[in-house]
Amino acid sequence: MKQSVKFENIPVNIKIILAGLWTSVTLCYLYGDYFELYTPGKTRGLSEGNHLLDSPAKLLTAAIVLGIPAVMVFLSLILKPVINRMLNIIFGIFFTLIMLFIGISSFSNWYLFYTFFAVLECIITILIVLYAWKWKKI
Repeated sequence: MKQSVKFENIPVNIKIILAGLWTSVTLCYLYGDYFELYTPGKTRGLSEGNHLLDSPAKLLTAAIVLGIPAVMVFLSLILKPVINRMLNIIFGIFFTLIMLFIGISSFSNWYLFYTFFAVLECIITILIVLYAWKWKKI
């Protein structure tokens, strides 16, 4: 007689799902930027000051933009549902659009990894929007 093993499947709260998705996309952003350091000429450009973030204002802008997904991990857990849902939809759409642009504009042999991450990040941020959009009302 064959016995099947059953595992408990507890429903996961939407806030935890959203926080997990924001964590995943933040890690993809970090890995993509880290791997970019291994592309030809990148470290030379960094040491000589010839790179995309070549001014304090650009660095601050990048810090603010990339700080949003990191903060959304925590905010997704603590904010009230109405504000939480709205921010997840807005920022999910915003980061999807950014990554669509970056993914398309960075298509070359040395940047295939970046295109891969851009596609993966788009999938994750689209999932954020979908989960937030379908948030159950009581």
